Amino acid sequence: MDAVAKKLMPQSAYMDRPATDRPTEAEVEAAVKVLLRWTGDDPQREGLIDTPKRVTKAFREMFNGYDMCPADELGRTFEEVAGYDDLVIVRDIKFHSHCEHHMVPIIGKAHVGYLPDGKVVGLSKIARVVDIFAHRLQTQEAMTAQIAGVIQDVLNPRGVAVMIEAEHMCMAMRGIRKQGSTTLTSTFTGVFRDTPEEQVRFVTMVRAGGGGI
Repeated sequence: MDAVAKKLMPQSAYMDRPATDRPTEAEVEAAVKVLLRWTGDDPQREGLIDTPKRVTKAFREMFNGYDMCPADELGRTFEEVAGYDDLVIVRDIKFHSHCEHHMVPIIGKAHVGYLPDGKVVGLSKIARVVDIFAHRLQTQEAMTAQIAGVIQDVLNPRGVAVMIEAEHMCMAMRGIRKQGSTTLTSTFTGVFRDTPEEQVRFVTMVRAGGGGI
C-alpha cells in the first residue's frame, strides 16, 4: 500500500554546518606528527610513517556528523498509518561518539520513542539522527537533549522520549579508571514530560528488551 509522504521544512537551529576555516589535510597530518612526537615515539619509524594519513581519514569518518543535518533525515514522513497513534520505540541503537573534553570514545546505545500525531517517520531515520549527533564531539547530556529536540521540532509529535546508556573511555582509560561503569541519561517532551505514566511505559518497554551495552 502506497504511503503518502510529506516534506517538512527543517528547523534552522539544526542546519549548522562545519566551520569554513577547516585546516587542510596536510595541516592535520602535520599536527598528528606533533602528537606522535609528544607521546615519545618517532613519527619516521616504519610503523608510523602512514599514521598521520590514517588518522586524518579516520577523523573524517568519525566526525562526519558535522557535515550532515539531522532535520533533513526527518523531513520525509508518512501519513497513511491506518490510524496508528500509539507509542513507537526504536530500541538499542548502538553508537560511538567522542567526549568533547578528552576526545576519547563514548560507546553506548540509544532508545528513542515518540507518540505520533498523524504521521510517522521511517525507523531507519531515527537511527540516522542518533548517528549524526554521535559523530560530533559530545557530552552525553547534550546528545540526549539534541536527539529529542530535533524530533520534537521537526515531526511535532505529541511527545518524545530519549534514553541513552553509555560507557565513557575518559572514565575507563584515564582518571579514576573505572571500567564497565555506564552513564544513563534521559529526556522527555510533550506527553512524556507531563505524564509520569507515559514515562514509566516507555522505560518498561525499553527494559523489556534486556541486555547490556
